[in-house]
Amino acid sequence: MSPIALYPYIRYRGYMDNESVIVALGALAQATRLDAFRLLVRHEPEGLPAGEVAKALDVPQNTMSVHLATLARAGLVTSERRSRIINYRADLDALRSVMLFLVKDCCGGRAELCHPLADELLACRAA
Repeated sequence: MSPIALYPYIRYRGYMDNESVIVALGALAQATRLDAFRLLVRHEPEGLPAGEVAKALDVPQNTMSVHLATLARAGLVTSERRSRIINYRADLDALRSVMLFLVKDCCGGRAELCHPLADELLACRAA
């Protein structure tokens, strides 16, 4: 078995398949994880320690650790240990890949129909 097959959530940069997107969306399909991910997106590029995420969302730290681990396995967050603290960051490339996968074939190739969606997403970047 190839090493890649042992880690099904590893993706080549910019490429997602059905299973990877299903795993990512499944990880976000729980209120606390969705809130945690959105909080981490707001705190890019610095990220937040796990304890601060738990405190901000009023969730016990051990519960938040499980949620963050689920997001990490789905490839949506990364972590970095700094002494005794684990700092988490949203993986914006993964978020971009999920979003692009979802709208890849938007409007059957009729780009003019996709402009409102694209304009709204671009406005988020500028804000």
